[in-house]
Amino acid sequence: MTQGIILTSFDGDATDIVHQKAEQRHYSDFNSYVASVASWRVEKPVFNIDVCIDCQNCWVWCPDTSIISRDKQMLGIDYDHCKGCGVCVEVCPTNPKSLLMFSEQSGLDEALAAWPEKKKKEEK
Repeated sequence: MTQGIILTSFDGDATDIVHQKAEQRHYSDFNSYVASVASWRVEKPVFNIDVCIDCQNCWVWCPDTSIISRDKQMLGIDYDHCKGCGVCVEVCPTNPKSLLMFSEQSGLDEALAAWPEKKKKEEK
């Protein structure tokens, strides 16, 4: 690589790129969007749609933009770019949380079957 070279994020004209969904954009080979970091994870977040209230906290706080959301509705997790940091789980306000961390080897059905029940508030 030549010193002082400019690495562009997108190939071709990026004038209207902001109006395209991520999967429709033509990313350059140097962009981190095309690189997978899935092998870094030990734990992964699993999403339970039955508990989610679409608050978008996970989408806002994810440091890797790994939360897939369209029209303010949580759709899932981009596991190619998720590093397993757990921030999405920490900011989830639901009871039980709609995102929980599970072992990287856990299957989706196995994780959903192990989901905790809603905790009832204790009377004072």
